[in-house]
Amino acid sequence: MLDKLSNLMNSLKARLIISALLLILVLLPLIGFTLNDAFKQQVSASAKNELKAYLYSILAVTEVDNGQLMMPESLAENQFNVIQSGLFALISTANPVNKKNRVTWQSNSFLGLDLPDNLPQPEIGKSEFKQLEIDGKPHIIYSYSASFQRNLISADGQSVDNVAFPITVHIIKDQLDYQNQIDLFSKRLWSWLLILMVFLVLVQLAWLLWTLKPLAQFTRELNEIEQGKAMELKAKYPNELQAVAKQLNTLLNTEQRQRKRYRNALADLAHSLKTPLAVIQSQKDLSQSSFEQTNIISRIISYQLKRAQTAAGASWHLGINVVSVSDKLVRTLPKIYREPQIEISTSVDELCIFKGDEADLTEILGNLLDNACKAAKARVHLSVSMEDAKLCINIEDDGPGVSQELESEIFERGIRADSYQQGHGIGLAIVRDLVDSYQGQLSVSRSDALGGAKFSLCFS
Repeated sequence: MLDKLSNLMNSLKARLIISALLLILVLLPLIGFTLNDAFKQQVSASAKNELKAYLYSILAVTEVDNGQLMMPESLAENQFNVIQSGLFALISTANPVNKKNRVTWQSNSFLGLDLPDNLPQPEIGKSEFKQLEIDGKPHIIYSYSASFQRNLISADGQSVDNVAFPITVHIIKDQLDYQNQIDLFSKRLWSWLLILMVFLVLVQLAWLLWTLKPLAQFTRELNEIEQGKAMELKAKYPNELQAVAKQLNTLLNTEQRQRKRYRNALADLAHSLKTPLAVIQSQKDLSQSSFEQTNIISRIISYQLKRAQTAAGASWHLGINVVSVSDKLVRTLPKIYREPQIEISTSVDELCIFKGDEADLTEILGNLLDNACKAAKARVHLSVSMEDAKLCINIEDDGPGVSQELESEIFERGIRADSYQQGHGIGLAIVRDLVDSYQGQLSVSRSDALGGAKFSLCFS
């Protein structure tokens, strides 16, 4: 899981898509919360102003006469006159003993409801806006405290002026209307934001795919070159990639020409060295020891030339279809090994690609299949498959196999297993060097299916 996540984050396309999605998924909800909160504040301010206007209309008709609060039987705003209309007016006065508010007047609309215990009591000339519950339902209340001047008549009939009569007017309204407004706005806001988010995600994805399309084409062409389906990059790329494509094409052409010149030179060298050796070996008066030494020199020259010709160190590997090489070898080897007749069976995935040189693959498979035919009694099996993005090749025979003591030595130059009665051991050493040059893995074990040796190769 961690490896998949790491590979995903190494993708430029994935990084751009994730960053764009995060920007949309973070920015738009943040805008939504901000707008929703601003709308709530606006609704609250509007409600406060509305209740303040009702409060001034109540204060306008409020009178105090001889210490008594005088209110009209009906108010101009009809909602105050309709029982439980949702808009209520209360007037409370402070108890001179315990300083607690007691309601001295209420509008007709409040009939049948329980008086709240926590009515606000702001200071004279100040107001308070808050929420409270009445009969378990949420309401908003705006309270304002004012002081009236009242005239008191003394016992001797004289009037006493400038006696304060403080009251607090409370305007209460059901919060349901305001909450419905907020809920409706929130629903519409988040619905449109969700639509906008989906639209922006689709636009961003389309834009990113269009922007990264040249990179995808670049990757496809590189894969075709690795698989041997193309020799150079041919598509027209944006200016930022065109220079890279041009340099890669130059590198590919230079690499191929240099490899061809190098191999031609090595072939000429091999011919020039082997011809004198052949002349020396043809001498009749040549001693046995001299003849053996010239054979050793010839084998060393062949081995070193084959090592030098490998393309594993090349800066670019062209893909080779394995089945095209294996089929040629499987058709040829039975013609060589007629006594006894060797049956070579294959199980080769036609899509398997060897990322290297065709001559190197031929050398590897040819040596291993040749040794398997030498050791086999009647059967050899070749299987090629892809496992976890790796090319796996297995060659098995029904011969006596390789002992555990020789498994670690068989790939050393000049060392061969007793079961291989022909050859001089250089073939397996060449295979080992070629596999190592491609950073592959080579091992030998016992074949469960055929009972003989099993040579396994794995290339990343």
